[in-house]
Amino acid sequence: MENQQFAATLCGTDSRIDGIVNKMNIDGYQKAYQFKSIDDTLHLTIGLDNKGHWHRVAGTEPYLTGWTDELVEQLA
Repeated sequence: MENQQFAATLCGTDSRIDGIVNKMNIDGYQKAYQFKSIDDTLHLTIGLDNKGHWHRVAGTEPYLTGWTDELVEQLA
């Protein structure tokens, strides 16, 4: 069984961003997760499509394109 919630860290432009990841259910995606920073300034939701590709579904701006890949690595 996969974790429903776990701690994760993303690399910001000038510092680390610590947060919590929660598993979600989003129509049209096999899997989905939401990262929410501890200070609540960053939200990132990613989803795995039916072709096996991860996508940013929603989140705050600004957004660094590498964050999706960083989060996926931490899911493994």
